[in-house]
Amino acid sequence: MMVQFDVKRVQKGTESFMVSFDFTKTPVTQIADYIIIAASKHGSSDIHFDPRDNGMMVRFRIDGDCQDYTFVPKAYEKNLTTRLKLMANMNITESRLPQDGSIKGTFGDQYLDMRVSSLPLNEGEKIVIRILDYSRSLEGIDTLGFHPKNLEKIKRMMELPNGIILTTGATGSGKSTTTYSILQGLNKPETNIITVEDPIEMNIEGINQVQVNSEIGMTFAAALRSILRQDPNIILIGEIRDSETAQIAVRASITGHLVLSTIHTNSALSTVERLLDMNVERYLLSTALSGIISQRLAKMLCPECRYQRDTTKYEKKIFKKFMNMDVQKVWDANPKGCDNCRNGYKGRIALHEVLEIDEDIRIALSNENLDKKELAKMVYSGNTISMLQDALIKCLEGKTSFEEVYRNIEIENEDGDNYESEMANEIKESVPVETHAEVSNDLLETPVSKQVSNVYTPQTFSAADFNPQAQQTQVQQQVQPQTQQAQVQAQPTQVQAQIQPQTQQVQQVASVAPTPSVYPVNYQQAQVPNTQAQQQNYYYQMKLPTKHDDSKQIQAVIPELNTPQTQVQQINSNPYNGINQQQILDNSIPKLEQKI
Repeated sequence: MMVQFDVKRVQKGTESFMVSFDFTKTPVTQIADYIIIAASKHGSSDIHFDPRDNGMMVRFRIDGDCQDYTFVPKAYEKNLTTRLKLMANMNITESRLPQDGSIKGTFGDQYLDMRVSSLPLNEGEKIVIRILDYSRSLEGIDTLGFHPKNLEKIKRMMELPNGIILTTGATGSGKSTTTYSILQGLNKPETNIITVEDPIEMNIEGINQVQVNSEIGMTFAAALRSILRQDPNIILIGEIRDSETAQIAVRASITGHLVLSTIHTNSALSTVERLLDMNVERYLLSTALSGIISQRLAKMLCPECRYQRDTTKYEKKIFKKFMNMDVQKVWDANPKGCDNCRNGYKGRIALHEVLEIDEDIRIALSNENLDKKELAKMVYSGNTISMLQDALIKCLEGKTSFEEVYRNIEIENEDGDNYESEMANEIKESVPVETHAEVSNDLLETPVSKQVSNVYTPQTFSAADFNPQAQQTQVQQQVQPQTQQAQVQAQPTQVQAQIQPQTQQVQQVASVAPTPSVYPVNYQQAQVPNTQAQQQNYYYQMKLPTKHDDSKQIQAVIPELNTPQTQVQQINSNPYNGINQQQILDNSIPKLEQKI
């Protein structure tokens, strides 16, 4: 397959890697497979195929953010779209209506289960592929990052014989993962579990799963009516979308069934209001509801490059107000990132709020005259850990940053609070400076390193180092490793025979040296000392760059012969460790001949 890996320069603070395919020599079937395999290896949750004026942009959603991956020319856009629709068992002749499909199979060395959706746009068909990852669900509820107190509440809910356990959150917040993890813990030989899903997200052995098909009248409500006659112990409803489904689910829990479901709300208290808006009676809701799990996803800090900084005034205020703690330092993301992450983040973690319905809350729910603020005060003044408190705890533990907490959770600000300006000043002062950013234009199969550490400043050369009449004693004082000097002096005849013609040519060039100027040159373009010992020291001190840095240019100053000092800056990466100086001279002399 003809593939080129380019490095895209930093744009708006985000560095992304673009891939270019040769569509004239590579079949579109291989390109489609390659994109899916690459998305899986990068840990993407979605693949977006966005039609544009002059082609199609392919983007990966990684850790909640979309980043460009490759661009498909307009001439091949239709071919790629048709291939993806064929793989998803869609109608390739229909491009005016939205369609849904699925792709299951082995790509590379990994079995993938994907959901495919197409949507007609003015520029063409947009296709989105959702890559389903069941690994977290199969690991169980203990591995999802719940606070120990919240985990105890969930396990108490799972032991109840009847009731409703609702998981709430926005789209893509991990509701299905949490629900399936609970279902895995309830899946026992002595229980009869039936699910109603649209679509069936995950095939689980020992569970009866029903696919909703609204075109033929197989809706959630119709399926639930039949399920109640199938002697179930536990019922899973994929999503409560309308009032009819909500009412049947509530009545199923009252009749002795444990019901699990999801609903789109932002918090636990708003879930109660949503169910009341769906015409669920208060007395039924207060009796049936067992617990509500509300969650959102935040980026997780990279454990390799995270760092601690002083808290800002606003952060101290928030920690004091909601945690009653005086916090002096918090963990934060390194915006430069490292080789193991992207801009200081790697993966995502869930922020939870678990509301366990007790008797006091049941009585309050059945009271129609109870004010919303009084209910909120009753809920959060007890043993309920709010989502903001759970997020701040994870921030103190170094799992996420305060910036992610502020972005995901709405915090009531007072007049005069300006968190954005405080953070802008704090980041400038506290970002670690041990590493230096690098920009590369190399074509590499793997992403280039974003960081170059331990920048080395070599010894300063004087005009005498470039003078053939310089004294040998001055050069010997600059030679650091005496063992390497002995290796070269062991073969004086052969070294001098190779260097003497080059010394004469360097003298001729040096006699007409230009005026001092600063311009980018490669390491081969720097003038070389003339004597044997000087050349030995020069090639050792230069620490020639590795093969991946050959295209990078080093800022060097080429002075006249009588210029007092010359400074050459390069990266401290010597690929010639363990190689004697004779081999270095043999490899470098032909390059010097080409330049002269």
